[in-house]
Amino acid sequence: MRVLLVGASGRVGRMVLHHWAGGRNAPEMTPQFRTSRPGHGLIWEPLSGAKPLLDRVEQCGGFDAMVMLGGVTPGPGKNLDLNISLARACLAAAAQAGIGRVLMASSSAVYGAGDGRAWDEAAPCTPVNAYGMAKLRMEQACTPWRDTGRELCFLRIGNVAGADALLLNVAQSAPTTPVSIDIFADGTGPLRSYIGAGTLAQVLQTLCLHPAPLPEILNIAAPVPITMEALAQAAGHPWQARSPAPDAHQKITLDCGALARLHMFAASDAQPDHMVRQWKETLAP
Repeated sequence: MRVLLVGASGRVGRMVLHHWAGGRNAPEMTPQFRTSRPGHGLIWEPLSGAKPLLDRVEQCGGFDAMVMLGGVTPGPGKNLDLNISLARACLAAAAQAGIGRVLMASSSAVYGAGDGRAWDEAAPCTPVNAYGMAKLRMEQACTPWRDTGRELCFLRIGNVAGADALLLNVAQSAPTTPVSIDIFADGTGPLRSYIGAGTLAQVLQTLCLHPAPLPEILNIAAPVPITMEALAQAAGHPWQARSPAPDAHQKITLDCGALARLHMFAASDAQPDHMVRQWKETLAP
């Protein structure tokens, strides 16, 4: 099993690359970078055409799966619709290179805010922000690729610990400067679906190796949601309570039952301290 990891230089891609396990039974992974890096990665800008990928396939052999983690994340001046162009370019290149299975990173943001119940993959999508809207448009634009007879699985990923707003804030704060967390009437903070970077890498390997066709959509997170104050405490960082805004949502979570039927999670995968350890491992020089 040979896997191409597109987006290995992005925040989530770097963490997955760090944790991707080797070994006899693990998929052999080739990371894709847009610019030259040490090692044996593929230097390829998907929006510029498929030639570098096709040259690599001709020289070294083909890939069985593509894991597409690249994309544009929210930020001032960001063109989020580039996610559509980039996804289409990767799928076109995958077809030319004979790659039969593509795992495409989408986002749980496509669901919207919800009513406190956990979303499963059949839930209606009513995104409330520009990023969620762009990811949903990406899914809709790429769905016809399945007509080519190849597999396309959209990964609606929850919060990846270390690439999320809370831990990014922790990383950018002085060790003694508390981060602010909304605390609701029941005395707890926001409840969210998280996954550690190492666990995410394991899940991706499982999905690449799965012998039968994958579902068209999969929610990606640990089976049990966690509160944000628990994550801050696991990170050993001080935090302070603040009153939530009137429109704040306490529970935004995913039902990951479909994923749990494909991947065997360990109990520790849903523990905040385990997620934090996996994140901090990626920070080591």
